[in-house]
Amino acid sequence: MHTLYIILALLGVVFVTMAMGVSIVPQGKKYVVQRLGKYHKTLKPGLNIILPYIDSIAFKVITKDLVLNIPAQEVITKDNAVIETNAVAYINVVDPQKAVYGVEDYSFALQTLVQTSLRSIIGAMTLDEALASREIIKARLKESISDDISDWGVVLKTVEIQDINPSPTMQAAMEEQAAAERQRRAAVTTAEGQKQAVILKAEGNLEASRKEAEATVLLAEASATAIQKVSDSIEQDLPVMYLLGEKYIASLNQLSTSDNTKTLVYPADIQQALKGMISLSK
Repeated sequence: MHTLYIILALLGVVFVTMAMGVSIVPQGKKYVVQRLGKYHKTLKPGLNIILPYIDSIAFKVITKDLVLNIPAQEVITKDNAVIETNAVAYINVVDPQKAVYGVEDYSFALQTLVQTSLRSIIGAMTLDEALASREIIKARLKESISDDISDWGVVLKTVEIQDINPSPTMQAAMEEQAAAERQRRAAVTTAEGQKQAVILKAEGNLEASRKEAEATVLLAEASATAIQKVSDSIEQDLPVMYLLGEKYIASLNQLSTSDNTKTLVYPADIQQALKGMISLSK
């Protein structure tokens, strides 16, 4: 009876030992095996045989692409503006041995490296450059950290800048600056409008004065022509009498329409009066 127990116990030990010597690695992972505390080999996906009690699976590493979120942080730009930025990195572990033995925690190390590089890259830019140069920052960031993480057995597939925003204090200052700029532009527009109105008015007055001067010249020329014609015909009494009589009657009509005129007396003999005026002019 005791022999049966011993046999069953031995069979149990053999079964457990065999089970310990077989390792099935799922797709998308690799196992790091240590032999007596020292790195021995890396198990690939599938069925693998190890030595029980001597070999042990120390690390299980995911070889699929990993998404690493980089927490938001405040960065001071070249022109002393404070902005908040965060990113996301896509990495892949290509060498599990380096990933587990080259650095304490490759995810945390990569996160810290990306944050440090972001501060360095954006710190060399002005606020406007940082807000408008997302692709440039991305390219510089990938270039600056790719060599460093290669020693950790990690490949950086890509890194994306999620947000680059001014801090709340900077946003308030920028809004005030934008409001002041809009007010300045409105004032400039109003001043330009007033200036154009004054110029147009002055040009209108100048044109009116020019036209008035031309009209005065034309009237003077017409009067000179009339006077010349009167002078040429001064020997003929009838045309002169007609012209002077017309002027004389027009003057009397204007005088009669005046508010200050109470009584208007016409000469008894207008014709004789005109002849007298003609004789005086001769």
